Amino acid sequence: MNISEAAKIMGLTAATLRYYEREGLIPPVTRKNGGVRDYQEDDLGWIEFIKCMRSAGLSVESLVEYTSLFRNGMDTAEERKNILIRERDLLLLKYKEIGETIERLNGKIKSYEGDLWESEESLPH
Repeated sequence: MNISEAAKIMGLTAATLRYYEREGLIPPVTRKNGGVRDYQEDDLGWIEFIKCMRSAGLSVESLVEYTSLFRNGMDTAEERKNILIRERDLLLLKYKEIGETIERLNGKIKSYEGDLWESEESLPH
């Protein structure tokens, strides 16, 4: 399928797909005569993987490294696993920070609601 069809299926723009390929986020896409990209199911699988990992917060740099290692074969499996572990650990740290921020906000909201409650109690009924 051509780039427009692949973009539509994946919910992305053709420019995004070109960017993914140019930056090495996905392996090079096979080309037909005349240089037209010919996306296959494997390509769509890579695009889905990159979309998922990007939405999870993985860096472009880590994903480029991962893709490059993948293309070098099974000897790189441990290195790829380590990239995913490193990125997971970074996400867990962010998750912890977000949880702490939510708790601070909850405390602030609770104190604010307490002040409002007290001020409303003093109003004539």
